[in-house]
Amino acid sequence: MRWIFFLFSLIILQIHPVKSFAQWKDYKISPNGDTLNCTDKQDKKQGRWVNHYDEVRGEPGYEEEGIYKNDRKEGTWRLYNLQGDLTGVEFYKWGFKDGVCQYFGMNGTLLREESWKALNPDKEYDTIQVEDIDHLDNYKTVIIKNEGAGLKHGVWKFYDPTTGMVARTETYTLGKRETSKSSTSSTAATAPAANTKPKEVLEFEKKAGKKGRKVQNGSTY
Repeated sequence: MRWIFFLFSLIILQIHPVKSFAQWKDYKISPNGDTLNCTDKQDKKQGRWVNHYDEVRGEPGYEEEGIYKNDRKEGTWRLYNLQGDLTGVEFYKWGFKDGVCQYFGMNGTLLREESWKALNPDKEYDTIQVEDIDHLDNYKTVIIKNEGAGLKHGVWKFYDPTTGMVARTETYTLGKRETSKSSTSSTAATAPAANTKPKEVLEFEKKAGKKGRKVQNGSTY
């Protein structure tokens, strides 16, 4: 009986990888036996991937590793130079950068922090909360036309590699760089908030008949 169970176990172990690999059109096996760079029958990237980029026209080569979900980058991705040093940590949603991404220099020195906002490419329009420049610490909901991209959104910090202190900052709202209040003209400072809405937002509100109506965050993630 014991030998029968042992043989049955061997058969299961042999069949299981076949069933697992059968769902992939293409894949690679890493030196430690992990399945990488899987492409399904619909030619979509799935699971853990490692992408390699050689040096091109003076730009240093690098590798990146992370997860694909239905051909889109998802979650945490790590970047390495060709010597194996960590040079960046990025976060993705729907295939676009989302949240705070960090980039490092030699010896792990933090060089830059970028803030991004991903928009759901499956939606024609998306909603997002933005800070009201006329009322600090207050947020308002705006509707934007979705062109399937990640937008610069939030504070970008640039660090002095010698001291580790913040050397300068830049602030972005939906891809547009903000200017300081001191450099804003009095006319712009007193302009109604409605005039700051993108043209696409006003057109959408007019067509949808929702002008002035508060819209909840439309994220489906």
